[in-house]
Amino acid sequence: MLFEDGTRMRKTKASKLGSLGLGVAFLLVVFMAGCGDPDANCCSGSPGDPLTKPTVILVTPPNGDVGVCPNTAIVSATFSKTMNPATLTTSTFTLTAAGGATVAGAVTYVAATNIATFTPSSSLALNTVYTATITTGAKDTFGIGLATNFVWSFTTPVGPCPAPPGALVLGAACSFGILGATPVVSSVGPTNVTGDIGIFPAASITGFPPGTLTGTQHLGDAVAQTAQNDLTTAYNNAAGAAGGAVLPADAGGLTLAPGVYRTTSAQPSLGITGNLTLSGNGVYIFQIVSTLTTAAGPGASQVILAGGAISHDVFWQVGSSATLGSSSIFQGTIMAQASITVGTSATLNGRALARTGAVTLNSNPVNVPPCP
Repeated sequence: MLFEDGTRMRKTKASKLGSLGLGVAFLLVVFMAGCGDPDANCCSGSPGDPLTKPTVILVTPPNGDVGVCPNTAIVSATFSKTMNPATLTTSTFTLTAAGGATVAGAVTYVAATNIATFTPSSSLALNTVYTATITTGAKDTFGIGLATNFVWSFTTPVGPCPAPPGALVLGAACSFGILGATPVVSSVGPTNVTGDIGIFPAASITGFPPGTLTGTQHLGDAVAQTAQNDLTTAYNNAAGAAGGAVLPADAGGLTLAPGVYRTTSAQPSLGITGNLTLSGNGVYIFQIVSTLTTAAGPGASQVILAGGAISHDVFWQVGSSATLGSSSIFQGTIMAQASITVGTSATLNGRALARTGAVTLNSNPVNVPPCP
């Protein structure tokens, strides 16, 4: 009996210890799972870690940039993690001229892109060094501030900036809502184009019908060839336009005046998340080194025209390919070196002109602006 009781007692103790071990293992699993929660991602060192201090990972104008045009300068900072908008103000994001004079302006922040922008109340002065500063008072959503003040500077030119560009001449390409090169211009669903559709040197257009157009289809013919030649001229003229304010990685939340805007080799692509407002009568030229992409989903991306801006005066020179996200609303003429994809139900008030690749459509209204 004693042996048996002793044996049973040892088994009971072992059972209790085994249960304790399982309980500890369960708690470890729960703890590890909790660390996967973005709000409890403790001690990982990732940007989502509440103990990781935010940093500034990209600025415009770039540090040390010279010849920054006073009337189109975009002063922005992209953060490594989501910030608390209430901590991004003209107290924590400042712009000063040489000598310490404070520039009046307003600060905005777009949480979807982690980009804060300082917009001066008036044009900057010529031949002046400006210093932008983001202080440690700028904090993330966990209340953690920058480790140290972040400071960069840029210089405006001695003399006047290049005159605003005149309207680009599209020539024979102007009447085309859609122009591709190879292998195909294709559409799915009830796309409607208020203009011509063409392709050259290939000769394949599919999806019309059920798609409709008010103009003419040109499949590998002389008209499409002339349009492609004129597109090449317009593309090169847009790429060569002087000036060019540097854009952040995403232009959503900006309000821009007529002028030339560009990406750089350090940040070659451009996204548009939320609203981009083009305000003022004049020509807008966007020089994009690589790709152009708009956010997908109802209300996720919209280019808004205000103050007399019209879609015919907006030109997007894209060094690679362009993609308009589903349900986005876009304004202007896209001139892409490669291909253009227009997502489901996206609206294009302008033109999709591809120099070497395909154009792909899906149930899109394409409203071609009148030619001059």
